[in-house]
Amino acid sequence: MHSIPASFSDRDQATSIFPQQNGLASRRILVTGGAGFLGSAVVRQLCNAGATVTVLDNFSSGRREYLQNGKATDGPKVVVGDICDPEAVEKSLVDVELVIHLAALPFVPDSYFHPKDFFRTNVDGTINMLLTTSKSKSVERFVYISSSEVYGSANRDRMDETHPTLPHSSYAASKLAADRVTFTMSKEIGLPAVIVRPFNCYGPNITQPYIVPEIIAQAGNGNTEVSLGNTDACRDLTYVDDTARGIIVSAVSPRAIGEVINLGSGSAISVRELALRIASLMGKRIEIKIDPSRLRPYDVEKLICDNSKAMRILGWKPLVALNEGLQLTINWVKNNAVHFQSPFSNWYRENKITPLLHANSGKN
Repeated sequence: MHSIPASFSDRDQATSIFPQQNGLASRRILVTGGAGFLGSAVVRQLCNAGATVTVLDNFSSGRREYLQNGKATDGPKVVVGDICDPEAVEKSLVDVELVIHLAALPFVPDSYFHPKDFFRTNVDGTINMLLTTSKSKSVERFVYISSSEVYGSANRDRMDETHPTLPHSSYAASKLAADRVTFTMSKEIGLPAVIVRPFNCYGPNITQPYIVPEIIAQAGNGNTEVSLGNTDACRDLTYVDDTARGIIVSAVSPRAIGEVINLGSGSAISVRELALRIASLMGKRIEIKIDPSRLRPYDVEKLICDNSKAMRILGWKPLVALNEGLQLTINWVKNNAVHFQSPFSNWYRENKITPLLHANSGKN
């Protein structure tokens, strides 16, 4: 068993172990986008479980330091390349048994201005992954990481896997297209596949100015006023290690093949309440200001997960409560210099690389 980095908490260690999955040790697993926010949590847990991990990443937003795992020999093999490049994908697939496909352009506001880039990476890149993987004689399963954004706003109390899909952004549309092409192509090419739809994640190893790090950034910069967009929007937040654990179990559970599986907490919180809770955990009092420039053109009003299928098929449930996870995230931010990196220069970020605790330009 590989060692767990001292920089992570006891709770992190507890949620990174898979005693019920004896098959992880020595399994050869490719994680695309493994240097990113969610990807690095998946990679770390796999390494800690004894798997042999390869990461394919172009480092457009992921960071090499997020792949550090104790001793250098404990870390994954890294292939620097793009999922749209067949040669890079083929190189990363050598002797691989399981593929966990996370690589994507992930930040919704980017997609408003660069939809072609999103469809090229998220859809064409996924098709390239599927076609190249289909030629492998060693790959046993392909796990595609979709998104709860494919559903649009909730039309019932909890959103299960049969909820209608109505994407509210080019990002969401590209993820749904890749979601469906994974389902159909897996049938056409005979590749066992699983589709996982995570709801909103938060936690360490931040790569984008999502809502949780954006609130921490503003409140941590000495502000008494926090500027936000749609504060009535409700999101289902799951700590990143819980989501990563669900993804890994979906890669090895026999019952997961051919399934679409939601991963989420099963409860929702409004952006306004989230901001007040984060401020309270930071020991701060804030006033929330609505900034019209931060409003999305076609926002998702409510996302709340029905995770009963994940519980039934995977034996999975989230272990980290919201307050605990937020405190872990706040503590991580305090101890780490974070820079947002992006292949684009956009309206939401005046400076392309800015330390998190001194940035106020991100949009929720």
